[in-house]
Amino acid sequence: MEEDILAALDAGELLAATLDVFHAEPLPADHPFWTHPKVTVTPHIAADSEPEVICSYIWKQIERYRTGKPFENVVDLQRGY
Repeated sequence: MEEDILAALDAGELLAATLDVFHAEPLPADHPFWTHPKVTVTPHIAADSEPEVICSYIWKQIERYRTGKPFENVVDLQRGY
């Protein structure tokens, strides 16, 4: 399917793609999605979220910061996401 997305982008059948989930996780550093001008890669963060849930999560992270605890779900560039 990833090859199909690239082909559709190159053929103009798709104007752009924002992608969050891939066959291989993390996405390999040499994968064409990283450099394709019509592709945006997100760090596995897509979700259908309610504002109340997001606000609660942000508040929890603020409290972790205030108490000296590490943040949850931090992007780790060494791991690739």
